[in-house]
Amino acid sequence: MKGLLAGTTPQVARRLLGALLVHHSPEGAAGGRIVETEAYLARGDQASHSRMGPTARNASMFLGRGHAYVYRIYGVHHCFNVVTAPEGVGEAVLIRALEPLIGLDLMRTRRGGRGERELCSGPGRLAQALGIDSRCDGIRLGEALVLEPSPGKPACECGPRIGIRQSRELPLRFWIRDSPWTSRAGRAG
Repeated sequence: MKGLLAGTTPQVARRLLGALLVHHSPEGAAGGRIVETEAYLARGDQASHSRMGPTARNASMFLGRGHAYVYRIYGVHHCFNVVTAPEGVGEAVLIRALEPLIGLDLMRTRRGGRGERELCSGPGRLAQALGIDSRCDGIRLGEALVLEPSPGKPACECGPRIGIRQSRELPLRFWIRDSPWTSRAGRAG
């Protein structure tokens, strides 16, 4: 996993495409292939949670490369990020979508019986399907949350991030070309 997280945050966001993400929870394992990511930077990125420095909410983003940063949006959904910079810097990659491969029945149960296409096509759906919540915030990746590199390099696209208001123009969203598993808005560049 070490080589998977080496380099700049945008490089890691691109390299994570095709990697396998699995959450081993008490209910069982659930996971899939990463098909869409977004990078969030410490400098020049008004959409990044780290732009104002460490707070109680974003403290995990500053723990250093290889930790999980999990936060809630709209008071309902959790979002899972991989911390990608050295300790104290505050950069991460949001995992936006997965191709569901492992623990499909468990994911369906967690998502209220939704079809495969709706299991992990968006960051909130993905976290719910994998059972990722605030208990995962700050943990070191490798035991409960495991990332395994892709055996090959999938063809990918790059474009502006979605679902944010500030710094939208930055080309920091990456997705696997022609993947049917990306978030709905993630298909178009």
